[in-house]
Amino acid sequence: MSTTPPLQFDLDGGRDDPSPIYMRLARSIRNHVREGRLAEGDALPPERDLAEMTGVSRVTVRKAMELLMREGLLSRKQGSGTFVAPRIQQHSAALVGFSADMLNRQLRPGSQWIERRTCTPAPEEVLALGLTVNARVHRLARIRSADGEPLAIERATIPEAFLPDLASVDQSLYAALDAVGHKPATGLQRITASLATPEEAALLGIPAGAAILRIERRGYLADGRAVEFTRSAYRGDRYDFVSELR
Repeated sequence: MSTTPPLQFDLDGGRDDPSPIYMRLARSIRNHVREGRLAEGDALPPERDLAEMTGVSRVTVRKAMELLMREGLLSRKQGSGTFVAPRIQQHSAALVGFSADMLNRQLRPGSQWIERRTCTPAPEEVLALGLTVNARVHRLARIRSADGEPLAIERATIPEAFLPDLASVDQSLYAALDAVGHKPATGLQRITASLATPEEAALLGIPAGAAILRIERRGYLADGRAVEFTRSAYRGDRYDFVSELR
């Protein structure tokens, strides 16, 4: 019976290679992925094992791992280890909520609430939603996950007039809006590249300064009234937004 040979990590950059050892280790792991010896979803050996296999310190291994996580090549799952990161593609022309998107991919959507309250709108929300300053809005902030892995921080603002019962929002905001006849029919979305703040990094389980995608979405009813103003931070190592050009 044949067995898969153990991974070999080449850290010899030659005399003319001035790069630090952690960068050489990162390059070797990158080559394993590029050449197919490590595939999407494969687990890397634990830090201690990698240090023994390569003869370098665990600090060096950790620096190499963090570099590859910032590049989006690796992903860390709390309590499970470090994996070659698969990427999720979302077509930017599709107006779907996070929960429906994950279910379509046969992934289990999840939420961890950060904030859920009813209040008066901030000036930015007044402008985005076309409200009066004394209107009432629901603010919903949560960490969105797929199969237990945090993928995004989502902060949504919904006029109270379109969603009378805030407690009706469980997993899917769009399902709650649909139940009262106020699911968005159209929307505008703006995507910008950014870096994770220390707070965002802690919530998403990624290094501070890792790549994230900031998405601002405004959803509208069929009659043109604004029903949703959502700002999200998606992990850049796990998400691609794809546009179809006609």
